[in-house]
Amino acid sequence: MDPLESVKMAVTTLTANKLRSSLTMLGIIIGNASVIAMVGIGQGAQKYAAEQFESLGPNVLFIVPGSREAQRSTFEVPKTLVLADAQAIATQVPSVSAVAPQINSQQLITYRNKNSNSIIIGTTPEFLTARDFEVGQGRFISQLDLERNNQVVALGAEIAEKLFGSEEPVGKQIRIKDVSFQVVGVMEAKGAFLGNNQDDTLYIPLTTMSSRIVGRTSPYGIDLTFIVASAKNEKSVEAAQFQITNLLRLRHKIAGDDDFTVRSQKDALEVVDNVTGALTIMLAAIAGISLFVGGVGIMNIMLVSVRERTHEIGLRKAIGATQQDILIQFMIESVILAALGGAIGTFIGVGGIGLVGAVTPLKAGVSPIAILVAVGVSGGIGLFFGVVPARQAAKLDPIVALRSA
Repeated sequence: MDPLESVKMAVTTLTANKLRSSLTMLGIIIGNASVIAMVGIGQGAQKYAAEQFESLGPNVLFIVPGSREAQRSTFEVPKTLVLADAQAIATQVPSVSAVAPQINSQQLITYRNKNSNSIIIGTTPEFLTARDFEVGQGRFISQLDLERNNQVVALGAEIAEKLFGSEEPVGKQIRIKDVSFQVVGVMEAKGAFLGNNQDDTLYIPLTTMSSRIVGRTSPYGIDLTFIVASAKNEKSVEAAQFQITNLLRLRHKIAGDDDFTVRSQKDALEVVDNVTGALTIMLAAIAGISLFVGGVGIMNIMLVSVRERTHEIGLRKAIGATQQDILIQFMIESVILAALGGAIGTFIGVGGIGLVGAVTPLKAGVSPIAILVAVGVSGGIGLFFGVVPARQAAKLDPIVALRSA
């Protein structure tokens, strides 16, 4: 039989039962759309994370309390870094240009009848250089504020808008944890970093944070949430990591595992890439189950089709059709169902990726490899699951088929 004629007959047969053919393709459509969308969204998440870390600058280092094992095994952040550690890094590590110790705490902020639960960061003037922030209005924390424990605050752009609206914030008094602070500046908008809104943050002197907001709990000095250090240039990042690690090991008198972790932008990005990559693979694998279910659906419907078309098969074999002709006919129908379902699923998946990119910050991308794999797998599934019904049809005895019809 002419292959083109076989394809025409397959299309005619499938279009004669449009509803059944559509429902048969549904599993393949859902599976393809899910796989393509999950891979695209996963790649978008990786790109988003890369852009977020690039905004920090390639020279930034984060010194975090606790070893990597301790950070993974407990929800409570260990307290192993103090202000003296940050001061030692600033004065004794030659490859570092700026060091900003930080104490972070979420507190209730009040101005007249307006309230907000926001992140308070106690830090030093070096924060601007280490984190590449800029002041939009007024000023930032000064060294004199640190020495005198002044109750002054610089507001993020969003929290300033939330509390003051069109009112001039600089010079006004707000309350943080029932302590009065004078607003001395408003920061330039910085945007979110890995889901944390940096514009909904307030900045106060680290000494004031320790004495008036969180309290001092360590006998060795002021506890820190972490330390941010900026290397002099990109080439000196590894040297800075090495020098900071050696200095802190000496200061903490460590003989075994470190009680701190020094992370560079590259290290943190690798961790995020590994996590998002694993999640993408897991989600794509779960979505791929729909492809298998769709294949089973195709086999089930084609088996039903063989029984319904027993008379047709017997008649065709009686007038000269070979087993190979019948086998090819049914396999073509299975492949058409799977391939068409794959194409529709691809269109839906690409549309879903575009929608996610339009309404979220994730710049989800369409992966050509994912599309080729998904459509190829769809066709393969149609071929694989169409073999059993096709062989069953091909083996029918024409006389028995005509008699049982």
